[in-house]
Amino acid sequence: MAAADIVVGVTITALDFERCYRAVSTRDSRFDGQFFTAVRTTGIYCRPSCPAITPKRVNVSFLPTAAAAQQAGYRACRRCLPDAAPGSPLWNTRADLAARAMRLIGDGVIERGGVPALAATLGYSQRQLTRVLTTELGAGPLALARAHRAHTARLLIQTTAMPMSDIAFAAGFASIRQFNDTVREVFAVSPTTMRTEANRAKSTSNARQVPAVNGTLSLRLPYREPLDRAWLEWFLSSHVAPGMELWENRAYTRNLRTPHGHATTRLSFQRDHVRAELALHDMRDLAPTVARLRHLLDLDADPIGIDEALGIAPGQRVSTPELTDPDTTRLPDAGAGSPPDAELDPCDGRRPVFSPGIRVPGCLDGPELLLRTMIGQQISVSAAATHTARLVDALGDRVDGPIPLLFPTPAVIAERGAEVLTGPTRRIRSIIGAAEALASGELALHQGRTAADLRRDLLALDGVGPWTADYVTMRLLADPDVLLNTDLVVRQGAAVLGIDLSDTARWAPWRSYLSMHLWKAALTDRAARAKTKPASSKASAEA
Repeated sequence: MAAADIVVGVTITALDFERCYRAVSTRDSRFDGQFFTAVRTTGIYCRPSCPAITPKRVNVSFLPTAAAAQQAGYRACRRCLPDAAPGSPLWNTRADLAARAMRLIGDGVIERGGVPALAATLGYSQRQLTRVLTTELGAGPLALARAHRAHTARLLIQTTAMPMSDIAFAAGFASIRQFNDTVREVFAVSPTTMRTEANRAKSTSNARQVPAVNGTLSLRLPYREPLDRAWLEWFLSSHVAPGMELWENRAYTRNLRTPHGHATTRLSFQRDHVRAELALHDMRDLAPTVARLRHLLDLDADPIGIDEALGIAPGQRVSTPELTDPDTTRLPDAGAGSPPDAELDPCDGRRPVFSPGIRVPGCLDGPELLLRTMIGQQISVSAAATHTARLVDALGDRVDGPIPLLFPTPAVIAERGAEVLTGPTRRIRSIIGAAEALASGELALHQGRTAADLRRDLLALDGVGPWTADYVTMRLLADPDVLLNTDLVVRQGAAVLGIDLSDTARWAPWRSYLSMHLWKAALTDRAARAKTKPASSKASAEA
């Protein structure tokens, strides 16, 4: 059964019963998080891959969100834990009001400012926003936020030794009573029973015990297979700015600003999940921090659906040089020679070879993304990292932990950036101008923006051209259809694979992923040629 057979009917506003039931019948984990199965006879809701016996057709209905199931009186299945599934890819592939609201709800906007803050950020009235979300998602903004709080509470109950009263407020509940009532309604057990069961399961399976220190926890971030781990490892390692980031033992460690302070995270790729070690200054930041980490690694993507649209055969594997090799972590220089002939699928001379499961890296902080992108204009990735490290060392806030610094705020860069930044005067002036716009609130960078509005505001800045605007839009909004056709490395990759960048409509709406494939193709080609040159030179010398 092809993924497209089901995905076509799975939209925010309507779910095709037959296609959803087919996914449930085959326990297809690709669709976990894309919709939820509500079983009338048991009163529970599950993920599509739940191992329980498939319910009869007459007893099930399908809902687009966990909040809709909870609103209808269903409780979460304790066997498949539907709230622990990867998030729906629809919130990234769709750009309508409901999808943008879901991104902001996941980032904790309602916990910090209530429904008025969410409505104001999106530019709608509270009544209009509630009506749209209820129609599209089956639940209003408060119910959607409640579902997120329940998920956060479960994480803290099962993975930490925090007192229940601390968990209640860290998860965003207004009172301990509200916390207890919600956990019982959603999971059908009390918080104390839930923790007891979790501890019993860990002792039985010899799993690692929960940390004893409040504010520190270890989480599994699930994703949909396949995952191009080498691509993400190259991207993270090659962009590291010392002082605020570290790549060591194939793990990425960095500091990041959070709504109530800061956090330190260490990410490492495991066989079926990403391990996230978190040290939070304020536990109220758990949910938004996890959401941002998932966004950074594009973990909610539907790789099989994307791969099928790009013509990648299921299970296809491509032998490529290791991109994380120390000698190949730089992008090709602007003066690189002409690329060799295109590499094509041996079964089809017209189809380029792509590697399965590639992701489009997102970001952890919008202002940081824009300012670092501007710092790196017209220079190599390694040079950009050096300039960023110098800025962080001079102006970044110092924090306790394995990494000493945070990226400086836009206000600090606007005030003192000219003392530290080096390079062309116009570029420095442009970076300071962007920092001033961010600090004053004139420019807002958040996931609730539409791509068109964001791109327009970015292009209005001095020193921001189409490439910078497209790159920031792609990574900030997880926009899946941005073709970086003016990027030098993308163009080199297109030449390697024989792709005409003026004719890419057949790959819509996944051209952001196409850009990543072309980027990787150029890097892989450069790595391969770098490894063959020394061997050729040695052979010539011996001759």
